[in-house]
Amino acid sequence: MYSCVPVCFLPLALLSLTPAAVARRERRNVLFVIADDLRTSLGCYGDPLAKSPNLDQLASRSQVFLNAYAQQAVCAPSRTSLLTSRRPDTTRLYDFKSYWRVHSGNYTTLPQYFKSRGYFTMSVGKVFHPGIASNYSDDYPYSWSIPAYHPASFQFEKKKMCKGEDGNLHANLLCAVNVTEQPGGTLPDLESTDEAVRLLKSRAAADVPFFLAVGLHKPHIPFRIPQEYLSLYPIKEMTLAPDPSVPKSLPPVAYNPWTDVRKRDDVQKLNISFPYGPIPKDFQLQIRQHYYAAVSYVDAQVGRLLSTLDNLGLADKTMVVFTSDHGWSLGEHGEWAKYSNFDVATRVPLIFYIPDVGTRRGRLGESTFPFIDVLTKSEYSFKNDRVRQNVVELVDLFPTVSYMAGLRAPKPCPDVSYQEELCTEGDNLAYTFRHRERGEDEEAVSFSQYPRPADTPQENSDLPDLRDIKVMGYSLRTWDYRYTLWLGFNPQTFQVNVSDVHAGELYMLADDPGQDKNVYSDSDHSVLMKKMTPLPHTVTLQTRMKLQLLYLTAGMKANRGKA
Repeated sequence: MYSCVPVCFLPLALLSLTPAAVARRERRNVLFVIADDLRTSLGCYGDPLAKSPNLDQLASRSQVFLNAYAQQAVCAPSRTSLLTSRRPDTTRLYDFKSYWRVHSGNYTTLPQYFKSRGYFTMSVGKVFHPGIASNYSDDYPYSWSIPAYHPASFQFEKKKMCKGEDGNLHANLLCAVNVTEQPGGTLPDLESTDEAVRLLKSRAAADVPFFLAVGLHKPHIPFRIPQEYLSLYPIKEMTLAPDPSVPKSLPPVAYNPWTDVRKRDDVQKLNISFPYGPIPKDFQLQIRQHYYAAVSYVDAQVGRLLSTLDNLGLADKTMVVFTSDHGWSLGEHGEWAKYSNFDVATRVPLIFYIPDVGTRRGRLGESTFPFIDVLTKSEYSFKNDRVRQNVVELVDLFPTVSYMAGLRAPKPCPDVSYQEELCTEGDNLAYTFRHRERGEDEEAVSFSQYPRPADTPQENSDLPDLRDIKVMGYSLRTWDYRYTLWLGFNPQTFQVNVSDVHAGELYMLADDPGQDKNVYSDSDHSVLMKKMTPLPHTVTLQTRMKLQLLYLTAGMKANRGKA
């Protein structure tokens, strides 16, 4: 987040801490839980359909950021970015095929920082993206005290495990299963939660504080989940996205043709035309049903982790962070999957539970996180006046988690930071835990980006290899606007050409919260480009786009005033 206000207020906030508050900043354990492809489809985020009682209970006792955004809406780049607190243009990871330590810089990660400060660090499930993006080792031994754990049943995720109407097994998108019939009688997230519970029990009496990261694989496709969760979402109660058609004003370069969804056996049978052919409405309803069922399945695993903290007496000494690597489109703008700069793809849950700091405690003698069985009690009344509406980013996680756990937050990075092993391109949000939000912060913005191989949708538009990237879409999200420029990009030099504008998007969120009416073409951009010409080349792209947005919106407000 690019904001001078938090930076200016932070020293005052820290100096105002009482001796008792400083004492409470003794090193806390950290339970860091990250879901995969989870948008803000949770009860605590105002989704009336979602059944997420355990996460709603956590949120009721936590600091909740309602507008947190990922830096790139795809797994490996986003996870590398949030775990190093560096933006994709710094990690230079836009695909899945590079390890940042050798590709761009030997950057310190969040768990590595905790490990270097005496913590016992552990990884379960999908935390780093597996494969070359984390050196085929989940960045062990840099980041973890012991090798990372991956559930054995994950090897079956891409195989034919879904029973079709013909009675045969298929590699389907929709894949609700009888768990007892699966290999080993289990599923990846069930295994990962079992292992995380075991590790929590093993560290409960240890003198050394721990940092346990748990990466849940769902609701990532395929929707291979226990079939009983579908019963929470009867198909007759499901609805389509409010904007299921491709907006007429959407630049072709901005569209994500959801190629990975098309590859699934059950989707291929639909014979949908590429790239804009819509999915039949009855199948759209089934996708949405399965996605929400997967969310409730994730909620149940989080509930198991939290109740274990309670039962072990760790809830009052453990910081809990819950988030996701990015969101997922459920038919909005005619899109399915991530791979875009829209809110549905970049906005994520971000919840901080910090004992005795900005959290609501239960009644004396009451358990902090009693397990709620979503299959029998799916409702939980979310109540919390510690929600934050101003924009924050996932690069803010590293400094905030560090500081709130009792460590020193890394220093801010310089504009060019390739030689800096430890620094942050995010903001320390610590001030928010002790001060109520005072309304709209116009300076707060998030900065996301997405690469494309061409100006029109291609087979590789969703996941272009680095060498094929020709256009980079840079997007600013403020309280009132989302502003995106699609600029020429050189994958050999990693340079963006600010004068080579392929397309633009501007959405006025007060009137258009779904981001369906692109008003970018309503302005004279030749005048805007002339005004930007005198800026020195050292001005960052983020600053340049902020100035452009101020100019564009000022002009629109002036024109409205004349009308």
